[in-house]
Amino acid sequence: MNNSSKKRPIVLCFGGTDPSGGAGLSADIEAIASLGCRAAPVVTAVTVQDSVNVQRIHPLSGDDVREQAIAVLSDMPVAAIKIGLLGSADIALSIADLLDEHSDIPVILDPVLRAGGGAALADDLLIKTLQYELMPHALLVTPNLPEAIILAGDESLSGTEAAEKLLTLGAVNVLLTGGHSSGDDDNELSNILVRHSAEPVTLDWPRLPGEFHGSGCTLAAACAAGVAKGLPLRDAVAVAENYTFETLRNATTDGRGQQIPNRHYWADDSVRPL
Repeated sequence: MNNSSKKRPIVLCFGGTDPSGGAGLSADIEAIASLGCRAAPVVTAVTVQDSVNVQRIHPLSGDDVREQAIAVLSDMPVAAIKIGLLGSADIALSIADLLDEHSDIPVILDPVLRAGGGAALADDLLIKTLQYELMPHALLVTPNLPEAIILAGDESLSGTEAAEKLLTLGAVNVLLTGGHSSGDDDNELSNILVRHSAEPVTLDWPRLPGEFHGSGCTLAAACAAGVAKGLPLRDAVAVAENYTFETLRNATTDGRGQQIPNRHYWADDSVRPL
């Protein structure tokens, strides 16, 4: 077997560092590798954070981020792009310009607006840039409920209504995650795939105890891995949902705060289809 036949699909990941290893590019690299792809990480910001919360963010310049990405795109066949923490509107605009030049590569956008501990990670200008410059480039946007409502710009909307509003702003598909929702059944949560072309698809999961650091990064990175491997979006989401649930079910408490998903744990025979 020659080296070319062993190649894994490459996912270009934009995100922040996390010294705790729980979220950001650390999560992307682990999840993407576990699902048979290889992450090419582009640093957007250096963060000071732990399993409790984010203390500080130090964004790079838009030019620095663009140059990192160009180095990879000019050298390797990138099969998918995953976008996480950005840190500034300048960075978001630089990435949007780059996506204009590489419109053939599918994009998974995880709009990271707040840390699990509550710290704000995006100002109003960055939110506007996400809405109008980046979402139209994305094959899939993966907000949690608070993020979807912020991006929709209307606190009166339900989660599904907010996701549908994102479709009118240019998103092609929205995977709304329900970990932050509180419904009639506290023992269950629902993730909903909302699309232009078909009825929404809902997948219900048992609500696991505690909170998790990097669960959204894990899900979005897993979606990107599936797309990079050539799976249809619905199948990529199904694999990512199952994978993420297993990482959370086998999470560990390594610090003083949230649990860290065990992204090295994966039993692919447990996949539930959407």
